[in-house]
This record gives sequence, structure tokens and C-alpha cells, in this order.
Amino acid sequence: MNWLKRLCSNGFVNRLLISAYAGKCIENSTKVLGLDFKNRVGLAAGFDKNALFLKELATLGFGHIEIGTVTPRPQEGNEKPRLFRLKEDRALINRMGFNNDGVEAVVERLQRWEGQKANHLGIMIGGNIGKNKSTPNEHAYLDYDICFRKLYDHVDYFVVNVSSPNTPGLRELQEKESLRKILTHLQDIRAEKGLRKPLLLKIAPDLSNEQIDDVIALAQEIKLDGLVAANTTINRQHLSDAGKLRSGTIGAGGLSGKPLRQRATEIVQRIHDKTNGQIPVIASGGVFTAADAEEKLNAGAALVQVWTGFIYEGPAIVKNICRGL
Repeated sequence: MNWLKRLCSNGFVNRLLISAYAGKCIENSTKVLGLDFKNRVGLAAGFDKNALFLKELATLGFGHIEIGTVTPRPQEGNEKPRLFRLKEDRALINRMGFNNDGVEAVVERLQRWEGQKANHLGIMIGGNIGKNKSTPNEHAYLDYDICFRKLYDHVDYFVVNVSSPNTPGLRELQEKESLRKILTHLQDIRAEKGLRKPLLLKIAPDLSNEQIDDVIALAQEIKLDGLVAANTTINRQHLSDAGKLRSGTIGAGGLSGKPLRQRATEIVQRIHDKTNGQIPVIASGGVFTAADAEEKLNAGAALVQVWTGFIYEGPAIVKNICRGL
């Protein structure tokens, strides 16, 4: 990414890259969440946590970029090493722990980005927000409050992250009443604003079907704008024998990539079926190719996101998926 930043700093080279990548990714425009997306392929949260590479990622053709997870205060995250490849399974394991520069630094970068209109290329920016590790769960809603207010004028939509497995106790906030407290509080803040920004919730693939149904029921009850399915998993059962052996030496963390594909699609399908397609879903998990993206779209997703696929497939992933679709 740092090399790509250097290349994009040269105006002539940047125009060549835009022509080669972003210029091929405009055939699948769609309107979702009341927003106009130039294509259906976005970059999931956790890659550009700190809004450092917006221009470069736009050049590669992404229709949207979800920055974050952003927390109120900067935090270093978990001890390194904390990111591992399982090449035999086309997967990653991470236990990053919401390492980020804090919401103030991210807002400053977004403000600079807003002043560089020529670089935007029609890209949508999502803000994925979370709580600091040191914040007790009973006060978590206040961390989401801070990030929501500070980012409100600088992103196009929000995603509440209570489903990362790498912050102790965070997933407890997926319980129905805890979710209600956070989400309705943010909806109350939004009601004070002049411009309505879509608010979504990202869920874990490790929820039982009954827990997913509780989330769906709450989303319908409070008229949530959408869901993101799904975050990384702590499940290792779909790994190859070599992957299971290696994951045992790696230790804890969230698994992403090909082994998550089937479960993520099942969740998308369940949300679509239970709501008759009335709640928009952004699908994330195991998207490497146009066929993977089409599987998610056929299951009821409105948009797809890549992350691990970007690592393994390289900078042409968006172009290739858009062409295939």
C-alpha cells in the first residue's frame, strides 16, 4: 500500500492506474441505503483502519471503503505478532484488537480527503465504530456516541461493530437488550441531525440461528437501516487438516477468507428470507471471485465486501469481480 501511495502521487501514473482499474469498475452501479454506489464491491473494515489510503483504494475501483474500526481514543491493539496467513486454506487469522489512531486523527484525515474532490472517483465511505478495550460494557454506548458524533459529517454511512472476537467481552454486546441500548441511542442522536446517515450493525458468524433471529427482530422493531454479515469467526472446523494444525500453533483470533464463505452466505440468506428482503445486507466473508460475489447477491445481499480476498487476489480483484458480474 505504501508503494501504491508513491505511484499514485505521480499524476500521470495515477491516471494510468485509474484507467486500468477504476475505469473498469463502473458497470454495476446500484442504489442501496439511499446512496448511489458506483459498483457493488467494497472493502471491509479492518484494512484501512485509519483512513490512510482512500485515494489509492479509490484508484483500484472500490465502490465503497469501510474505515475503522475507529474507537474514541487511540489504542495499540494486541501484542504482535497478531496477523497470520493460512495459505493452504486461503485464509487469515487476526487478533488485532481494534488498533487505530483514534477518532480525532481519523476525522482530520477525512477532512483532508474532502478537500481533494478529484481523488474521490464516486466512492462511498463507511465509518465502522467500536469501543475502547478499557471501556466497561455498561458504558460502551458512550464510546459509540463519541465516534458517531465526530464522524457524522465525514462518512456516508455507519456500521456498529460489536462482533469482533478480539476485544474481551465485546461480543456480549450482541445480546438483544445491549444492542437496543446502543442502536436506539445512536438513532436518537441521528434524529437531531439535519442529514440522515444510514446506520447498520455488523454481526458475528458464530451466532446461533436463534440469536440471529433475535438480531433480525430487533432490526425490524427499531427500523435499523441494514446489517453486515459477517465478521470473522472463532470456529476452525472448516479448515484443512494442515490449516487446523497451523491454527493450533497460532492461537486465538478471528478467521477470515474461504473457510467463512458458506456460513456468511447462510446468514445472508436467513436475513433475506426472514425479512422478505426488506433489510439491506452487505455481505462479507470469503469473497474472492465474481462467482463468490454472485453467490452472496443471489442469497439476497445488496453489496459485497472483500478483505482476505484482496490479500490473495491482489489489486485487480474489484475489476475482475465487476467484469464477472
